[in-house]
Amino acid sequence: DSTTTKEPLAMVTRKGNKTMTKEPLALVTRNTDREFSDIVNWVVQALLLGQEQGLVKDMALCQNYTDLTLRDASNLVFMNAVHCVGNYLEIFDGDPNEWKMNQINRGTGMLYSTPFGNVGNGADVEPAARSVMLEKIKKKGFFTCGVAIPDDFEGDITRSDNLVGMSADFCRTLSAAIFIGDSERVHFLNFTNTNNSSIVALANGTLDVLVGGRNQQDFDFETSPSLGGLYFSTPYYYGNESTSNRVSFYSMATREDDVMFASFVNCVVMAAIYAQENDIQKHKSKEMPLISIFGSEISWALRNAISYSGSYDEMYMKHFDNEATEAAKGRNTLNEGRPLMLPFLNLSKL
Repeated sequence: DSTTTKEPLAMVTRKGNKTMTKEPLALVTRNTDREFSDIVNWVVQALLLGQEQGLVKDMALCQNYTDLTLRDASNLVFMNAVHCVGNYLEIFDGDPNEWKMNQINRGTGMLYSTPFGNVGNGADVEPAARSVMLEKIKKKGFFTCGVAIPDDFEGDITRSDNLVGMSADFCRTLSAAIFIGDSERVHFLNFTNTNNSSIVALANGTLDVLVGGRNQQDFDFETSPSLGGLYFSTPYYYGNESTSNRVSFYSMATREDDVMFASFVNCVVMAAIYAQENDIQKHKSKEMPLISIFGSEISWALRNAISYSGSYDEMYMKHFDNEATEAAKGRNTLNEGRPLMLPFLNLSKL
């Protein structure tokens, strides 16, 4: 059981002009220590942020810790990675123009289907580890999804379009994946974006999943005994802000205390992107891979998810019909070999 960095270290291996593999390279840690995994991920983010902001190795800014006692991980000086070693491209040799996908994204497509790998062929094989949350949800017969909404939002979140509607639809897609195609086994609660009430509700167990809120990576780490760390899935929506204004990300958030459930939720998000890249629409959902690593009884999870939601574009056009052109979608299009690196952290937080 392992955890990879949420931001890859490098993308795509080539031989000449031929793509040999598209698996991203990442640092891998054991999933038994989520805080350490978060620290590793933040170091990678710092390298990318340094590249984006034009910061380079500067030993005058490299800070040595005089107190080596245990401290709050979120207070570590992550920019030491840049000041003491260098930014993302500084630690690699070669011409930066040859890195293509391994450069900072400035507004082109960010949707990238990471290969699922050997997730099982549907055989009746018990997984190495069971998700306590998945078992609890299946026993209850439903799960609770929180949807963060704008302050001026009016209407029913379950009948909405645009980002609110798309966010709620990802929870329905998760329901279809868990409950063998039934997309209605989800209870919705809405929260405003002006405070942290949705984060608290997720942390204390009122919610099982949270969607619709701009990623707040401050909550990646445990900030108090009652407010544990969160796991953010692959983003399902990117804002079109310039990198100088910090690009917004929207993911499905879960608690870090059940890594298998967080991984399952992430697979559901990735399924829509995978379907888009492989031209799999609703009516071709049986072309999605089987996935028995979460239990053979839900090995059709990805097929059931796409049978409900369709590919990423099908879901996007359902909720953003008036913005369905490639230009309007901005970063919410497939990456075609262009820059894919994008830090999600604020410089002030590092």
